[in-house]
Amino acid sequence: MGSHHHHNHDHHSHGHHHHSANKRVLMISFIAIFTFMIVEAIGGFLTNSLALISDAGHMLSDAAALGLSLLAFKIGERKATKEKTFGYKRFEIIAAFINGVTLIIISLYIFYEAITRFVEPQMVDSSMIFIAILGLLVNIGVALLLMKGDSKDNLNIRSALLHVIGDLLGSVGAIIAGLLIMAFGWYIADPIASILVAILITISGYRVTKDSLHVLMEGKPNNIQPNDILTELKKIKGVINVHDLHIWSITSELPMLSCHIVVEDGIDRDELITKGSEILRNSFNINHCTLQIEGKNISIYTCNHCN
Repeated sequence: MGSHHHHNHDHHSHGHHHHSANKRVLMISFIAIFTFMIVEAIGGFLTNSLALISDAGHMLSDAAALGLSLLAFKIGERKATKEKTFGYKRFEIIAAFINGVTLIIISLYIFYEAITRFVEPQMVDSSMIFIAILGLLVNIGVALLLMKGDSKDNLNIRSALLHVIGDLLGSVGAIIAGLLIMAFGWYIADPIASILVAILITISGYRVTKDSLHVLMEGKPNNIQPNDILTELKKIKGVINVHDLHIWSITSELPMLSCHIVVEDGIDRDELITKGSEILRNSFNINHCTLQIEGKNISIYTCNHCN
């Protein structure tokens, strides 16, 4: 048992180190994007460029994403209480969910704006291209910052990175639109670029919404196969059957498992729990499990929906 605890402690301190690094990265990204979003929004209104305004809209959602992620980290750090026995880590997922939904709403607004401009093209000042180029540089910097380190598994950082990459492509679109306006006076290029941004935003919004909803619905973590777990647990000496297997996650990095294991009489149950926990930890990376060990006779009464 001692070794198990030691492992847990280790697991947490390791997690904490990523945590502070993740938080610093998010903070820098947030400040950079928020500042530039204001520049881009003002520039978009002055040059009458929908591509810039939509990119600024995307940056706003970016800044909101990063802000929510930061807030999620802050709140998620709070300790578990008697009321909230898992602590506040789940807030990260709720933040990602809100994020995804706002992205979809923003993109709908851009679609609407762009369509009205197709009907009636508007003059756009080609100096918008300089702002777009600046925006591109800011986004590249932030994207590299978010990719650095091993933050890829964190749903929060991943959603922030998706935003930023979409944004980066948005800036590229705005630059191309600017070039076309400068060279040929094609004002229609502006709403076209903004529609492309909107499509990107919709895709990333849908993805994040779907992933976070899966966690909120207590879906199983993507990288874990329940059948493999059943097979492995049934292999343990003395195990007759495994039922009521539940696998879910609190956040994208914290899988949980519970199940009932029916065993033969005279089996050392403590040893079985140790063995089961070890398999789950080593083969499946599940550090938090609850295994209920039952004798043959009890399971007949308790498990009426298994038959």
